[in-house]
Amino acid sequence: MLHSILLSNSVDIDHLLIGPGGIFNINTKHCPNKDVWVGNDSVKVNHGPPHPYTRKVRAEARRVRRVLERYSGKTVQVQPALVFVGVSRLERASTLSDVRVWKQQEVAQLGTTAGGLTPGEIETLYAIARHRLAWTEA
Repeated sequence: MLHSILLSNSVDIDHLLIGPGGIFNINTKHCPNKDVWVGNDSVKVNHGPPHPYTRKVRAEARRVRRVLERYSGKTVQVQPALVFVGVSRLERASTLSDVRVWKQQEVAQLGTTAGGLTPGEIETLYAIARHRLAWTEA
């Protein structure tokens, strides 16, 4: 697990998890005691204005994939995930299939995913992800 990976344009990737279950780009949002609805292209907190969190986490996952593929020379899959901390209610659009959405206590579900990475692949990808220069052009 890596945290707060700085990218070249003053933004960061909140968390990157590389393990036997696969590669997960995790974007976290703190929404204490709020109702959250997650749709295909946006998120609404307490029925407020839409926020582009789903689009953002997809874009981050594409950036992670490009970096890992460039330096590993292999095709990788990166799963975008949104994790909401402190929410009172979390609803997901039934059509949302490419972004995983969890409350913080549901993150343990990552342990049951099957991504098929070998220990050698995990070590290689983790070494790439830890290298600061890999992210300068991401």
